[in-house]
This record gives sequence, structure tokens and C-alpha cells, in this order.
Amino acid sequence: MRTKLPFDPRAAVRTLLAFLLACAAFLQAPGAAAALKPAELAIVINEDDPDSVAVGDYYRQRRDIPAANVVRVRIPGKPQRLTPAQFRLLKEEIDSKLGPHIQAVLMIWTTPYAVDCNSLTGAYTLGFDGAQCAKTCAAGQPSPYFNSKSARPFTDHALRPSMLLPISSVKEAKALIDRGVAAGFRTVPATAYYLATSEKARNTRAGFFPPPGRVPARRLTTKVMQADVLEGARDVMVYQTGMAQVAKLETLGFLPGALADHLTSLGGDLLGTSQMSSLRWLEAGATASYGTVSEPCNHWQKFPNPTVLLRRYLGGDSAIEAYWKSVAWPAQGLFIGEPLATPYRAR
Repeated sequence: MRTKLPFDPRAAVRTLLAFLLACAAFLQAPGAAAALKPAELAIVINEDDPDSVAVGDYYRQRRDIPAANVVRVRIPGKPQRLTPAQFRLLKEEIDSKLGPHIQAVLMIWTTPYAVDCNSLTGAYTLGFDGAQCAKTCAAGQPSPYFNSKSARPFTDHALRPSMLLPISSVKEAKALIDRGVAAGFRTVPATAYYLATSEKARNTRAGFFPPPGRVPARRLTTKVMQADVLEGARDVMVYQTGMAQVAKLETLGFLPGALADHLTSLGGDLLGTSQMSSLRWLEAGATASYGTVSEPCNHWQKFPNPTVLLRRYLGGDSAIEAYWKSVAWPAQGLFIGEPLATPYRAR
């Protein structure tokens, strides 16, 4: 991860103001949002991928997705990255089959997950940003959905948050779906863990960690740690850290609906080997995660803001809404997991 970023006093002031506003929002009692509903979610299945078909059908049944919300496409060859021209045709095909009531989109496959230097989810939701690819460490285009209160992003912002439900195996994908469905039946004691690690270049989010303490209304405790490893915790609802490789995941117990991610350059390169893939979080038991698909440098704006993410999730947003609202510059970031998980939904 490249770290030599020029100092911009105005950017520093904006960062400080954003932090103060985020803290102020967190300290208020979280409200109860009307989370994304199954009838507002479209699912996209790749008919050239038998696993996509099997998992897509399972997801539709488990989440009671209307048949009219299912979009079937063909992407032969399982490419990891699409060219901008290939992506344009895919997006046009998907969008042509969506009605105005569709507020978000779930694509059910592992590959493709990128469009040149953009993530597939970033390109789909905000449009392909070719300028970012000329200099991937440059500032990204701001998302109008960042920290938004909107419960209807397409209606209010003319964009549809998107997520990828990856398939390491059909069995694991179904287990992931089941975890998402299980979230929200009852509020259980849980902890949100935030680690400031020895990899200092990857700690740019540490100033945004929520204050340690308890949120009694949600039975949640927040813990901020100076450590490289979280080991043995069995009540994980949120885990955010900054490491190229995250150890001891096999010792953790992730609760249904858990969110987990690590700030590093290539977590969203799902099948890459140079750093830990975000897939490892889902395989360890998390329900949703995030990572960048190309070198972003360590701009905090290109990664989930911890305070915004927690605030929105505790306020009743679904996983896809809370994650998307937490990233200011998401062009390079890949959102993965089960989008409708809502452990703190309004009842």
C-alpha cells in the first residue's frame, strides 16, 4: 500500500469536521430505519455459471424475492475483470429489466468482480470512472449516498447500491445466506471490535473509531484495541482493522449479520494472492465485507468509515445500505456478502 500522500490543509480540516460530525451522530440514540425490503432488491444470475444459478434460486426462495426481480444474464468464461465495453453492455442489459421500484442490486457470482481498476459494484452503482484508472491513488469521485439518511437510494439519488454474493462453494454460499436471514430475529449481546495495528500506514481509519463503551438499547459494546490480532472472541458483530493479512480468524465467533473488513490495498481482489482476500472474512463467518480491487493508497475515504458504518447499522439499515453509506469514495471498493442482513431492524 503506497502511503506518500501530499498534505492538504483543506483536506485535513474537512477530515476533522467529518470526524466531529460522525462522533456527534454516533452519540445520539440510534433511530429505527425502514431497511431495504426484498421486493426492492433485484438479483442477477449468470446462467453460464451453474453455481450462480443454484445459489441464486436458493437466495430467491430464502428471501422471498419476487420472480419479476430476477435478472438472468450470460457471462461466459468467468473473467475476473471486465473491460469497460463489456461492462457497459452488461449494465445496459441489467438496467433494462429493472422497474423504478428496484432500489438495490445483488449479483450472485464470484467473477467478474472488477471493471478495469473499478470494482464491479462501484462501477455498477456510480458508473465506470476511467479517470480513477489513470491514477488509482488519486482522490475518488464522492458518493452522494455517503452517510445519507435515505431509505430509497434510487428514488432519492438515482443510484442503486450493489453487492456481490461470492460463491466459494454452493454449500458455503447457502450458509452465508442463512446467516443473513438469521440476523434480526432477536437482539443478542454483541461487540464491535476496532484494532489499531502496528501496520501504521493501514491505520488511517483509527481516528474514526467509535468511542469505547456500551450502546444499551442495542446490547452492543464497542472495544478499541492497540493490537495486530483479535483472538478467541465469540460475540463479534463488527470487526475492523488495518492489516495486509489478518490472523486467527478461525478462533472467532461471528454473529449472524456480522460485518468485517481490513484496510489494505487489494482485499477486493477476491482471487488474488498478494494480500488477504475479503473472501476470508465470509469464510470465517462474517455476513458482509468490503475491499478494494486496485491500489487505492490509504485514503480513509476509500474504505468504510467505522463510525458511520456502526451508526447506520445500529439505526436499522441493512448490510448493503450501511456499508454503502459508510464509504465516501467507493469506485475501487467491492461490497460483498448478504445484502438484506438487518440485525437491528425496526420492529
